[in-house]
Amino acid sequence: MDISAEFIAAAVNAFEANKQLADRAIAQVPDERLRDALDEHTNSIAVIVKHVAGNLLSRWTDFLTTDGEKPDRDRDGEFVDTFGSRTEMLEHWERGWAQLFTTLASLTSHDLGKTVLIRGQPHSVPLALQRSLGHTCYHVGQIVQIARVQAGEQWQTLTIPKGGSQQFNENNWGQAGKSHS
Repeated sequence: MDISAEFIAAAVNAFEANKQLADRAIAQVPDERLRDALDEHTNSIAVIVKHVAGNLLSRWTDFLTTDGEKPDRDRDGEFVDTFGSRTEMLEHWERGWAQLFTTLASLTSHDLGKTVLIRGQPHSVPLALQRSLGHTCYHVGQIVQIARVQAGEQWQTLTIPKGGSQQFNENNWGQAGKSHS
């Protein structure tokens, strides 16, 4: 087993799963609610999307050769909603994810032994990858929670529904409530 390839594949899988959760959550929110924050101390889905995409673009463009915090990144501007439409928001979102997945697909086992910089601080490639994954998952959780509130009664659960574990286990293992350890 090539542990380096497994590590990269596991990271790709985790990023893909989180993107899918966010995409499915965002799809359930009416256009007019994408810009609504839950209160004055939180960000809207549109703002979080802008920030995540901006972060992914900065971190994963020229990942191995330049600092992950690009000089032209306007991080503060990421927290101001400037999107004209859902389409524009989703195009920006997809650009960030495309940059991430393109870079991850280009990494080799040899690259995992390298050091990259993020805001001038050295990080091993695995640490930089895990840092990005943790940051992205944090914000995907926010998107899902806000989408749940904004979608209201129209919400369709993204995972096992509340109270549905027994049925899920029966459907998938044929045994409800039994431990599989």
